[in-house]
Amino acid sequence: MALEHKDLSQMLETAIVAARLAGQRAMEEIDYTKSSRKEGQDELVTQTDARCQQIIIARIKETYPDHGFIAEEGQQGQFFKQAPRGGEPIWWAIDPIDGTNNFAHRVPIFVISVAVMSEGRPVAGVIFEPATDSMYTAVEGGEPQLNGRRIAASDETISKFASVGLDSHFYEDAPGPAHEIMVRTRFRNLGTTALQLAYVAKGSFVATVHSRPKLWDIAAGMLIAESAGAVVGDWQGGKIFPVDIDNYQGERWRIMAASKKVHGEIVKLLQT
Repeated sequence: MALEHKDLSQMLETAIVAARLAGQRAMEEIDYTKSSRKEGQDELVTQTDARCQQIIIARIKETYPDHGFIAEEGQQGQFFKQAPRGGEPIWWAIDPIDGTNNFAHRVPIFVISVAVMSEGRPVAGVIFEPATDSMYTAVEGGEPQLNGRRIAASDETISKFASVGLDSHFYEDAPGPAHEIMVRTRFRNLGTTALQLAYVAKGSFVATVHSRPKLWDIAAGMLIAESAGAVVGDWQGGKIFPVDIDNYQGERWRIMAASKKVHGEIVKLLQT
């Protein structure tokens, strides 16, 4: 189902408003929220995560009551999923606070990530960093923006002056490539996958590499980064999207986003 530009623009505006409302609530609660460990997982969740997600979904439903939702915070440590009810198979992929570990420790580096998915692909996306009032946006076929100004991926080469984003901690499949990146670049971790994708989009990072994100972590960021001229996909250089959202059960991917200038080199590093 092809969406017209005016439809995408309206959805983007809805996502912007919803993200701002959630970001305002998060900033109000950052010094007071309580955190706990998700059941059976190595992740933290706060009371604010759920409240922000409710704010986002409620705002979207005011305009799109029949659309579907897939979001990070569900019952008993699971994710939330509500299928579309109307004739439009549109899904909203939502991470109400990406960077919860930062947020739980009162580190104001976190974002709200909201993406519109059609036919398994992100077609509109918003990443909002409330602490800096930074709103990253993109729609399919349009130019990506940061606070209304066009952004573009870097044309730097890999060097000791270039920044590459990495995971905040590593699993068994990451240390080799991660070590090589650490040695050759000014590696960075912000504690939020979505924001690191946004940093690739605006040219602050030449690349970012992640080993365990889920759909809501990456949907908006990969659209924004790709719209800015970056190459996005898995560690082999293949595509992530389209995703079968109807049957998606929270699977993780090994993903990367890189400027066109360094993409081939990053893929080669990840395959060694």
